[in-house]
This record gives sequence, structure tokens and C-alpha cells, in this order.
Amino acid sequence: MLRTPVLGGSHPESSGLSILVKQTWGALRSHWLRPERSCSLGPCAERSKNNALHSLWKGPASVRGGARQSPINIRWRDSIYDPRLKPLRVSYDAASCLCAWNTGYLFQVEFDDSSEGSGVSGGPLENLYRLKQFHFHWGAVNERGSEHAVDGHVYPAELHLVHWNAVRYPNYQEAVTGEDGLAVLGVFLQLGARHQALQELVRVLPGIKHKDARVAVGPFQPSRLLPACRDYWTYLGSLTTPPLSESVTWMVHRKPIEVAQDQWSGPRRGKSPDDEWPDEASASSSVHVGLDALRTLLFTALGEEEKTMVNNYRPLQPLMNRTVRSSFQATEDSAGS
Repeated sequence: MLRTPVLGGSHPESSGLSILVKQTWGALRSHWLRPERSCSLGPCAERSKNNALHSLWKGPASVRGGARQSPINIRWRDSIYDPRLKPLRVSYDAASCLCAWNTGYLFQVEFDDSSEGSGVSGGPLENLYRLKQFHFHWGAVNERGSEHAVDGHVYPAELHLVHWNAVRYPNYQEAVTGEDGLAVLGVFLQLGARHQALQELVRVLPGIKHKDARVAVGPFQPSRLLPACRDYWTYLGSLTTPPLSESVTWMVHRKPIEVAQDQWSGPRRGKSPDDEWPDEASASSSVHVGLDALRTLLFTALGEEEKTMVNNYRPLQPLMNRTVRSSFQATEDSAGS
């Protein structure tokens, strides 16, 4: 369900985190150029020769002086199996999906978090955390794009579903900076089979090409974006964008979801978005759309010099003295999968 996109206007349901980011860092003015990946444990084996960073990461507060920053390189052999970890329980209300928008940093989908009916519990969490939004991180090429790595391996993209602790805090904004305030589910994306739920999201992208553009969507069931295998790693970390608050319990799924090579491709030359993004009934049979479509989005607003939205992932951070726990036991076969 799509409605007319709004350019540059305010939205009453916008994420508190995005507001904090805007207040702290202001508008994006240049293309993100990032290292290949930094290593969380020891010197980096491979680095990009171009070590310049987007202005978002050049401020003095962009390097948080904490002991639990994210993302990290998850070392399979060093993670500890914890049999006390419960299965994750997700219960999302598809009707609570509000809008998709280009934040100037990310492609983000917002949800109504005013009621307790939509969220995640179980695992390392003591209570239900309400779903606030989900967003994606991706690279300019398929060889990199995810924020977390597993034994140094990165994926083309990573999905984050962001939840907040409504038992301890009155609103999302306070939970962002509070102890045990946030819970984030991380899901890797890899090239493979076509993913129908992602297909539905891709159809809205032409309407939010520029920064601050929004389009209403709904209903959308975010549980469809989770892998069938619910094995996960968990550790205490932070947000990966300013204010980099160390308030996050991370739960990173072991298995990725698949997206077809052409599924993230944008409209073909000579075709309008309306021609290329058909209604839901015909979308699955008439045209392949979906990772390159993310790369058609822009960091910049309408009328500004166009800067392609790519490489919007943070470099890996030191693990330091933290422990990564797993809900599953590693075996010789699984360690390589």
C-alpha cells in the first residue's frame, strides 16, 4: 500500500534516534568513503588505500570512548555456548507499520510503538522490547556492506530491527541513552534466491530517493525478514550511528536471508518508476527488482548535489573484554557455514 511521498516535511512518528543524529551531526555533505573493514582483534590484514571518512565520522565525538562499541567481528570459536539462552520470540503487528523514509543516512521503516503488542522477547532479554524501526546498511559493491563480520567474513548488506525497553523507560528517546534501553536484531543478507518480502520494500524506493522523502506503507510484517533458523549470537554493544550510545543488547542471527542478484536493481533506463514497480499482484511475475535499488538512494536532498547512498556501515570496533554468547553449539561443520 503506497501513498504520495512527501519531500522535506516533518513526520510526527519519526524515530527519536534519527532526530538525535540530526541534532548532533547535521546534514550529510559528502559521499561516505570507508575502509574495507577494520579488525576488532589485532591489526587489520586488508585496508582500503583511501582512508577518508564521511563527515559524520570526522567529529571529535564520532569515536566514542567506551568499552562496548559496535559492530564487532564475531569469532565463531571464541563465542561461548550458553544453554540458558532462550529462543527469541517475535510478535509483530503488521498494521503498526507507518512509513518508509530516506533519513539521509539510511533506508528506514518506522512503526507505531505506542502499544505493547509488537516486539521481541526471550533470548537474553528480561521483558518485551517494542519495535520502533528497522533499517539497512549496505556497500557500493556486493563484496562488503554488512556492519558485523563473522570470522572476518562480511556480507553485502545487513538488516537491523531496533526495539526499546518500554518497561524501564517512558519513551524511545530516553531508552536510547539508558541502561538496557535497546535491543537490536541483526540479520545478514547474502546473494541467492529471490525474497518476496524484500520485493515489497523495494517497490517504495523510487518515492524516497532523496533525503527526507517519506512514503506511507502498510501493512507490512517484519517477521518475514527473519531467517527460518533462529540461532543467534548475543553481546552487549552500542548503536552504530551517533550518538553511539552503549545501550544495546545485540542479537545477531547466525543464518543470513537471501536476496537475488537482480532483486535490488532499480528501474531500467527509459522506464518510469510506475512502469517498473507494478502493483503487488503482478510484481512477482512481471519484473525482477530489489540490492542495486538501495544504491539508487541518495544521501542528499532534492536540489542538492547528488551523493549516492552507499557504504553506510561503521568500521568494526574492538571487542575488548566482552563475551559473545551463542544460543547454539558450534560444530566442525557449522563453523564453516
